[in-house]
Amino acid sequence: MDSLSQAALGAAVAVAVMQRRTAVWKAAAFGAVAGTLPDLDVFIEHGDPILDMVLHRAETHALLWLTLFSLPLGWATAALMRERPQWRRWWLAAWLALITHPLLDAMTVYGTQLFLPFSNHPVGVGSLFIIDPAYTLPLLLGVLVAVALGRRAAALKANAVGLVLSTAYIGWSVAAQAHVEGVARETLAAQGVRVDRLLVTPTAFNTIAWRIVAVDEAGSAYREGFYSLLDAPAPPAERIAFDRFERGNALAAEAAGIDGVRRIQAFSGGFWAMAERDGHVRISDLRMGQEPTYTFAFAVAERRSPLVPLEPTERVGRRVDPAVGLPWLWRRLQGERLPPPR
Repeated sequence: MDSLSQAALGAAVAVAVMQRRTAVWKAAAFGAVAGTLPDLDVFIEHGDPILDMVLHRAETHALLWLTLFSLPLGWATAALMRERPQWRRWWLAAWLALITHPLLDAMTVYGTQLFLPFSNHPVGVGSLFIIDPAYTLPLLLGVLVAVALGRRAAALKANAVGLVLSTAYIGWSVAAQAHVEGVARETLAAQGVRVDRLLVTPTAFNTIAWRIVAVDEAGSAYREGFYSLLDAPAPPAERIAFDRFERGNALAAEAAGIDGVRRIQAFSGGFWAMAERDGHVRISDLRMGQEPTYTFAFAVAERRSPLVPLEPTERVGRRVDPAVGLPWLWRRLQGERLPPPR
């Protein structure tokens, strides 16, 4: 999630833990800082754009390492605040502010390696977009009201309400995602399409309009469609209009020995596509973006015979033009069955 959401979550859990044992502003400030610490790994460069992608949300987001780090952080904070008798509370606040960061990140589709060093499997539920005001605003307002009211009982209640509402919104997102997945599977079955894997993620800033990517059973093509919870009822085969695209399996076979290709294929959970453009072979992570603009797309080789791997690879991803994408999204969210911008 974005840094503002992580800071607000860290602040809220720290205030909830510390209660009236310290000034509310102290707890909120500490929690906001601790809640953003895991993302300091964005400043680490690994010498290659693909490595920068797949190694983000790795060790600094691992639950074990964050738990161990929370002990000296809590003790040092208690000493700094001159509240050493409260060091256990400061440790608990530190631990919760730290571990809720990767747990929240895991609700997005990117992939968070929660279980290092035992497993590097990237966890990505994909029910939340990385920026969602409906999640962030209750947290932020609750914390701001709590800081403004100080140690009064109403302050802690406001903070608790923000936490409850934001947590309930996560629950709603998971339920909505499950519903849309059911609709997508029913639609694909009615259209006679057998799928190998299915991805359902929210579109930008909301959990009403959803994007669906289906890789077919043969693995040679993928389909992309959009569905809004406000869509009018329709026969199963007509609920979602899917567009079909080639996955580039021949290029994938040709580039099978390239390390970056293997990494993206694994990290994306199989949601990838390859294409050739401007003399370069590219691989795209289909989970983030929409056809034909993907946030994480990389040029991995020059078109020669055989392919010449690029070292380092080159990030060539881009985003949908907001001037085009946002008006379309607003209308699609409201249930208008518009073709997506291509």
